[in-house]
Amino acid sequence: MAVPKRRVSKMRRDKRRSNVWKLKEPSFSRCTQCGELKLPHRVCGNCGFYKGVEVIKKEA
Repeated sequence: MAVPKRRVSKMRRDKRRSNVWKLKEPSFSRCTQCGELKLPHRVCGNCGFYKGVEVIKKEA
């Protein structure tokens, strides 16, 4: 019967169970109007457009 040779420490066990290593950096997309980097599915902070429609009025 298989038995672990050594006891797994609490630190090693908790590191394995944590979700920190599964995180990934957010992806960015370019705005179709001004070309600025923005988060996908969000209004552009630079020009105020979303999918070609002006959502927020920005001063020139």
